[in-house]
Amino acid sequence: MTAQPAPSPYLFHYPLVENLRQVTRYLTTGVGSNPAAAANSFSHARTLAGPQDTFVTINNDTVYSMAQLDLSAGPIRLDTPDLGDRYYVLQFVDAWTNNIAYIGTRATGNAAGSFLIVPPGWSGSTDLPVVHASTDIVSIVGRFACTGPDDLPAVHALQDATVLTSLDPSGTDRGIPDVGSAETEAELFWAQAEAWAARFPGPEADAALAAGFPLPAAADREADFAAGVADLATATTTAPTPFHGGWGVGLHLFDYNVHVLGLGTDADPRWLTTDPERRILDRAISCRLGLWGNHAYEAVYAQAFTDIAGAPLIGDHTYRITFTELPPVGAFWSITLYDIPRYFLVDNPIDRYSIGDRTAGLQYEEDGTLVLTLAHGAPTDARERANWLPTPAEAFRLVMRFYIPGDSILEETYVYPEVRRVPVA
Repeated sequence: MTAQPAPSPYLFHYPLVENLRQVTRYLTTGVGSNPAAAANSFSHARTLAGPQDTFVTINNDTVYSMAQLDLSAGPIRLDTPDLGDRYYVLQFVDAWTNNIAYIGTRATGNAAGSFLIVPPGWSGSTDLPVVHASTDIVSIVGRFACTGPDDLPAVHALQDATVLTSLDPSGTDRGIPDVGSAETEAELFWAQAEAWAARFPGPEADAALAAGFPLPAAADREADFAAGVADLATATTTAPTPFHGGWGVGLHLFDYNVHVLGLGTDADPRWLTTDPERRILDRAISCRLGLWGNHAYEAVYAQAFTDIAGAPLIGDHTYRITFTELPPVGAFWSITLYDIPRYFLVDNPIDRYSIGDRTAGLQYEEDGTLVLTLAHGAPTDARERANWLPTPAEAFRLVMRFYIPGDSILEETYVYPEVRRVPVA
């Protein structure tokens, strides 16, 4: 088996650069269903994500509300409505992709609430629960569970009632430094890494770690960039991920943040990756495979690139996934299909991009078993069509999500359903 690459300046800075590039997209052009929105305001998607949403491993279970905060002008108040029995989460991610706080069903409950989000070094006082940011730039990744088009008006009302208010409306934020254009991608990457690391240095406790990965000399930057890109590709395919029934279950992929564990996070040592090299690699891998993913105690992501026999998943074949035991979750579960290598949702004739316990019309066996069919063409059998997740003609990847996963998932005793290729008659 190919060894994991050693951490490098490229792998160390990649999450910062890629993350802030995505933040900039949301601020300037928008991404798919999420329109552009100014800093410190929400961009609400009004539909579930589809192939038009060109964001890595985006989910099709929830409607997104995104906000890019710039706290350099001071604290921001967040007000949330009563969510009733609907699952939601507002995830707070700093410039280095650390998940620093959660507000939502699991973390704080569904009652209406008010919170204060404050910049690094803030020393004021408030009676509100506080989200302490580790960088001036913070992304709020909001997810509201939605069962389909008929449920959208109710989701929209909840989105509109989720409000950000600056405590100093006259304040001027500093923004993300613009480094201008560059002749090569390598030049641009290192220029952004240098400017953005200086502006957003990250958690103080990581200063010594950062000092160990200085930017390369100008003469070495093209070569180091090329080597870094190759290392990232290797890291994503050789990560030491436990497999269960053919599914790679990275329970600890997002545990690289060990210093800024605020509201709604879990500081139990089992959710802290303390090895510095592993932290750097996991942060880069998670940014590449699932930017803005949650800790496992909020949502677990299991992925499959192959069937149970180890053959790559490809649309030339038909597959079945048989659940003899449905996943134990506090909210819901789903399986979503993505193309390779972009990890985007794939257009299909029935506009079904995920399938799970909330999918209307699923057909269960008499004993409660659920059998899903994955195929490029529509099955001829009516029961199979009801449980059909369309595939592209080419290679694809599956991600199974568990929202508020049960103990057996977190303790790795749950028996995962296998992806089995259907023999050709």
